[in-house]
Amino acid sequence: MKSMTGFGRASRVEQNWETVVQASSVNRKSLEVAVSMPRAWQWLEPEIARQVRAVVRRGRIQISIECKSVRTASGVAVDEADLDGVIAQLRDFADRRGLTFEPDASFLLRLALNRGDDVSSPGEDLLADLIRPVLAEALEALVTMREREGAALKADLIDRVLRLRTLTAGIAKDAENSVPDHRAALMQRLSQAGLELDLNDERVLKEIALFADRCDITEELTRLASHLDQLEELGRSDDPVGRTMEFLLQEISREINTVGSKSNRLEIARQVIEFKNELERIREQVQNVE
Repeated sequence: MKSMTGFGRASRVEQNWETVVQASSVNRKSLEVAVSMPRAWQWLEPEIARQVRAVVRRGRIQISIECKSVRTASGVAVDEADLDGVIAQLRDFADRRGLTFEPDASFLLRLALNRGDDVSSPGEDLLADLIRPVLAEALEALVTMREREGAALKADLIDRVLRLRTLTAGIAKDAENSVPDHRAALMQRLSQAGLELDLNDERVLKEIALFADRCDITEELTRLASHLDQLEELGRSDDPVGRTMEFLLQEISREINTVGSKSNRLEIARQVIEFKNELERIREQVQNVE
């Protein structure tokens, strides 16, 4: 089980270019990919989206990409044809005005550095080759964080499912006394009203049978137990299970509401309220499960 929140960052310097990729994610019902990078690079978005979809199934993924020119101690990237053209233009300019133009090494270095600043991005093929592996590293870091967050969610979920099982068992135990208690209360009221009817009287038996049918929660408790088994099984899965969990929580909520509406015992009503509170806490956690 993975969380939908996470962050990953990676950087690499290659061929005089530094590439930095940041990937962050938050919860969403489906997968959304948003890419922040220069407009001239938008042709890369489909490939970036494919890389993201290969490792992430759900959440809003924000990708930020930077690629800038760097210089190392070994030298400066020089476009000789470009420099020759600039020097020729400057020499022609100086000749027309009768000026002496003798560029030295210091001038050439400054010119090369200034011209290098005009290079805003590498060519398309190189750009794709630079970004692809760095994006993969950032996504790997993102997934690692989502797995770590998911492990914490799993532990919390398993604990809460255990709490729901305990409450379900308590409800089942209290439900066993519903009919006997109702029968005793009915006979007491009849006695206080001066109606001495036998337990085997048809009218008494009919009333008790109707009550037993109305408050029978055997089916609901059986389905609750099954749903809780499925919820725990999903919690231990490594697959994307968030949507399935959300649907299952709706079914559990429906069953416990039916239990609450059928029961007339205060003890069961209290446990149903606790069950619903715990279920709501699980629902909040599941909203962040991939």
